[in-house]
Amino acid sequence: MTDDLPPLGGTASPEAVFASLELAVRRRLPGRLHGDKRGLTLGSGSEPEEIVRYRPGEDDVRRIDWNVTARASGTPHVWRPLAEHELESWVLVDDTASMAFGTVALEKRDVAAGVVAAVALLTAGPGNRVGTAHLTRDGLAWSAPVLSRAAAHRALRPSSTPRHASGGALDLGSALRAFATRRPRPGVRVVVTDLVEPDGRLERPFSWETPLRRLAAAHETLVVEVVDPRELELPDVGTVTLEDPETGRRREVATGSRRLRERYAAATAAHRAAAAEAVRSARAAHVLLRTDRDWVRDLARHVNGRPMRRVPA
Repeated sequence: MTDDLPPLGGTASPEAVFASLELAVRRRLPGRLHGDKRGLTLGSGSEPEEIVRYRPGEDDVRRIDWNVTARASGTPHVWRPLAEHELESWVLVDDTASMAFGTVALEKRDVAAGVVAAVALLTAGPGNRVGTAHLTRDGLAWSAPVLSRAAAHRALRPSSTPRHASGGALDLGSALRAFATRRPRPGVRVVVTDLVEPDGRLERPFSWETPLRRLAAAHETLVVEVVDPRELELPDVGTVTLEDPETGRRREVATGSRRLRERYAAATAAHRAAAAEAVRSARAAHVLLRTDRDWVRDLARHVNGRPMRRVPA
């Protein structure tokens, strides 16, 4: 990790963390941040979208395209504009027990909080807002959308997760279904999770695949997967007692076994590959962030210059 990364897991004030993160994002994304977005439906606006035959009483005569009209033997044609509106982004944050894990400077939930703030900064623009939904052990906790910079500040405050969750215990698949139906208006949707299944499932199909596919069909969707290096490779540290944060089950593991470490690495690599393929199959974008790397740089490398995909209105 580099020295100028935001001190998300430290004791710095939220204002200092915000300033550090904003500086890091701007350094890694030179030029204009990605806050401008064109509308996805026809309506009042200024950008031409399509040329159609003029309909008296319905179309504005000021929008007659005289060049097309001349080519059409004098039959009047007008251009219809693309509606312009503010961008409302929503971030679903996995705040279950497995995210409270980290063996380097940060826990996965620290990176998740930073991602929410970074997304807010990247979508900053006049009138643009960001809302969040936190998946907790008690269900989904919603935070109303606020202006982007305010959302970034909110994400970096200690204990910023809303306390009141509803819906009871949910897995990621159920959370994605609720996430998709709560705000149906097309926009940007970001899902921040470690893609760890509560039952430890490593192979497809995963419970979240179909809900993610439906979400991505209606919104510009990015899945941010957060992992810790110890989840990828098991170090040789003798016999240790490991506890599953989701279930509380414990097991003693002899990490001195080379064969065990190789099997562990192969299983986690297969899971990462299966999860990545599932996200691609859902037609969502995917970026992998690690707690031991410059996660701001990795996120910026993914989004810098990436065009927004059109989704149906």
